[in-house]
Amino acid sequence: MKLAKLREKKVLILGFGREGIDTFKFLRKIFPKKIIGIADQNKNVKFQIQRAKNLKWHLGKDYLKSLKNYDLIIKSPGIPAKILRKFRRPSQIITSQTEIFFENCPGKIVGVTGTKGKSTTTTLIYKILKEGGLKVHLGGNIGKPVLNLLSSVSPRDVYVYELSSHQLMNLKKSPQIAVFLNIYPEHGDYYRNFKEYLNAKANITRYQKKEDFLVYNSEDKIVEEIAKKSQAKKIPFDATKYEFITNIRNKIPLIGKFNLKNIMAAIAVGKIFGVSDRNIKRAIKKFKSLSHRLEFVGKYKGIEFYNDSLATIPEATIEAIDALGDNLETIILGGYERGQDFKKLAKKILESEIETVILFPTTGERIWQSIIKLSGERFSAKLPKYFFVDNMGEAVKLAYQYTKMGKICLLSPASASFNLFKDYKARGNLFKKWVKLYSHSHAKKTS
Repeated sequence: MKLAKLREKKVLILGFGREGIDTFKFLRKIFPKKIIGIADQNKNVKFQIQRAKNLKWHLGKDYLKSLKNYDLIIKSPGIPAKILRKFRRPSQIITSQTEIFFENCPGKIVGVTGTKGKSTTTTLIYKILKEGGLKVHLGGNIGKPVLNLLSSVSPRDVYVYELSSHQLMNLKKSPQIAVFLNIYPEHGDYYRNFKEYLNAKANITRYQKKEDFLVYNSEDKIVEEIAKKSQAKKIPFDATKYEFITNIRNKIPLIGKFNLKNIMAAIAVGKIFGVSDRNIKRAIKKFKSLSHRLEFVGKYKGIEFYNDSLATIPEATIEAIDALGDNLETIILGGYERGQDFKKLAKKILESEIETVILFPTTGERIWQSIIKLSGERFSAKLPKYFFVDNMGEAVKLAYQYTKMGKICLLSPASASFNLFKDYKARGNLFKKWVKLYSHSHAKKTS
């Protein structure tokens, strides 16, 4: 959607969170007198811009009924498209902040997607390009909302954009440089099926041209199949392609095989832009692990604590278990139900040195049942100790009691957070808070 066309349309901003507010500020800047509609289920969002004029508010439980009165709807990514079907007219245009930015940005866009590793890879690409002297911006899920950047954009600027499946879903233009890390079943509560989720992800390369680039994980069979259909120049990322990485392997501040793949993807993008090996090495060495992504919280009472709250799928937790190795003794699992399969996770736990499993509702019960069932079918090993809890304070207290000195406790839920916590950040921050609080207490330790 070109900006000139927005002038002629009756526009509704659907969803007034972080991205919706940025969209409003941008539209108000370029169309100061235009009447804009804002719809949100939360009645209190109105207080965020109390003095704004020329607005029509549609708030509360019936907020979707307002859709029929507008020509163009700018939808926030968190609102599933499937809930709009019975409220919209066939002639209406539904777009997004991402689509508007892609259509109007004269600079280069590096888009990064994947079920896991997007934020780390996006941030590292940004750091590498910045180290290489490019004028680069960080946008999408991990950075600032991007529309307000359009007022100062130039053809020489580079935008590194983390793209969720929600942002990709209705995209009709792909980035000039696309990075596709991996894909696993996810967001079962948002999409009708895995195929719909897969189709959304594939938009990152679907509209690329022959002069564009696709950096992709050739070890992921589904990603490989999507890459085969791409017109772009294909660059599979592989650790063997960059010999210099072996010289700094011990200095890389990220652990786990999956993070090495993220680094390889970032290096490939750096190479496309001509960043030197020296500057790439410097950026990698200076890089720090992002919060809630296998983040080392600290060593307290002889126990190492890791916060991996962003592990919202079983595959992410499996990779965290692999990364931490045999010293991992206690794991905190479970959360919001999305219908995921926990068989592989159960197998990994039974094969590991984990001795204590602490479980949150709702998926905690299913995870434990998967462990019991698999143990009876294939394993003769002793089951780990298990505890069901419904708050983070209790979970951390048990972790202190049942984790030996010199061992590791990991929060890696393999589930979303929404039943007990606002989001994964709130969950991870509470974990860190209670770890530090209990480090000063006299909780009984086992030998």
